[in-house]
Amino acid sequence: MHARVDLSALRSPLLFEGNATSAYRDPTVYYQDGTFHLYATVSFIDRDGLVYSQTACSRSTDLINWSPLHSITPKDRSLNLSSPGNIIRDGDAFVLCLQTYPTPRPEDKYGNSDARLWTMRSRDLLTWGKPELLRVEGPDVPWERMSRLIDPYLLDDRDRSGLYWCYYKKNGLICCSTSRDLEIWHPEGDMARGENPCVIRDGSEYVLLYSPETGIGVKRSSDLKTWRDSGLLQLDAANWDWARGRLSAGFVLDLRQEPGICKALLFFHGSRWPEDDPRGGWANWVSLGMAWSDDLQHWNWPHVSGRTILESCKSEP
Repeated sequence: MHARVDLSALRSPLLFEGNATSAYRDPTVYYQDGTFHLYATVSFIDRDGLVYSQTACSRSTDLINWSPLHSITPKDRSLNLSSPGNIIRDGDAFVLCLQTYPTPRPEDKYGNSDARLWTMRSRDLLTWGKPELLRVEGPDVPWERMSRLIDPYLLDDRDRSGLYWCYYKKNGLICCSTSRDLEIWHPEGDMARGENPCVIRDGSEYVLLYSPETGIGVKRSSDLKTWRDSGLLQLDAANWDWARGRLSAGFVLDLRQEPGICKALLFFHGSRWPEDDPRGGWANWVSLGMAWSDDLQHWNWPHVSGRTILESCKSEP
């Protein structure tokens, strides 16, 4: 079953819009049998005044009409399971990677040093099992000696069968580890300062998208180890009031070979104000958006006025 998506029917790049009490961030999307399964961090300011974060899911067949977001992780500030990186297949199972982002004290805004990486498994993309720890620093590193780790992303290496990569943020840097079984991992080093890594294949190269201070950074590599700069995507954030504070967390779903779509889809989040702005921009006023491309360099989106005229930008090398 294939979806036929009419991108000209989109009236806005916005998918889910944040407000005074909610924020949507860190999107990832899995496509199967004509359905887009979107997973994202949903943060909200509860009646007790505290901020809670969960991972939630929505589905669509046309990228316009989305089902209501429903949480797949518990409401628990000691966990805050969030920042879903992506989904890969392991046999009959779907494997989703994500993080814990503990804020156990009322005054905690950002996740503490107990933030770790995890995977969850599913057979149907709807019901997910218990989180399992991703020991990306090595199988013998005990919990209490692990670094603060966030923003995982899993890659199945097409060139080396049976090899998996995990990209993540550690000490301000995007690092990676490799595994042959998704259980025993070996650190491989770092490649950029930033967060929210996403790695996809483009011809004979790999493309890394990541989040520097603002915008979506782009790097390219032929071996997944040595990377060169390939631009910074800002899209139309200067003219989007919902994304002027910060554009971030780019994730590409490459469906350029998928009949009826034939595009690479870029999902991201935008903040109305910078994260340290007293008006919001962290636990509220953060929204999910989307753009698309034929070549991963020129990006298109609907004009905010609702016209079907497309605007575009290029990621300059």
